[in-house]
Formats: sequence, structure tokens, C-alpha cells
Amino acid sequence: QVQLVESGGGLVQPGGSLRLTCAASGFTLEHYVIGWFRQAPGKEREWLSCVTRNDGSTYYADSVKGRFTVSRDNAKNTVYLQMNSLKPEDAAVYHCAAARRATYYCPAYREYDYWGQGTQVTVSL
Repeated sequence: QVQLVESGGGLVQPGGSLRLTCAASGFTLEHYVIGWFRQAPGKEREWLSCVTRNDGSTYYADSVKGRFTVSRDNAKNTVYLQMNSLKPEDAAVYHCAAARRATYYCPAYREYDYWGQGTQVTVSL
């Protein structure tokens, strides 16, 4: 069964860090572009980052550039999102997604084939 599962969310204070994990089963993440998204209450889903399937290039939204880092561990069939210097506005449900094909380096929302269930990140004192 094809599955993506996010983990690592939780409560963190402003300025703190979390590392989210996106673990795949039933398929090999190495052959997919992996994207990260988040959605906060009352807001639209926001694209955060992607890592390509060939050279492993990474791309980031301006809102997280310099604070978030995405990486692959192909041996573990996982992708990580390291989040540093967290702000209250970073609070959201975070999702990873996998796309086999993309028009550009980072796929459009509609191009993702698989989605994880999401993990909650809360940033608060």
C-alpha cells in the first residue's frame, strides 16, 4: 500500500526548532519530487519547499527561506524538513507530498500523486 506519513510535529516556543519527517512506504521516494506544504486555520494551503528527484536541488518560499531546510535520506526512504527560528505564524498542519512528474522543478499542487496525512506544528509561548 502506497503511503506517506509525516511525524515530528508538536509544540515549540518562538525561536525554537523542529524537524519533520516524511516517511514513504510502498514506493521509493528517490524517484519523486517531494514537496512540503502547510495550512493554518483560515488560510489557504501554502507551498513551502521542494526537493527534486534528480540532482536534489532545493527550492523555498520566501516566507521560510533561510530558516527551513529540506533534505533526503534515500537509504531510509525519508525526507526531512528542518525548521529553525520558528515564528507564531509558522503554526499550521504540515504536509509532505510526492510527484513523479512536474512541469517545472517544483510541481504544481495538482501534479502531486501522494499526500501525507499531516502533522500539527504549534508555535506559542
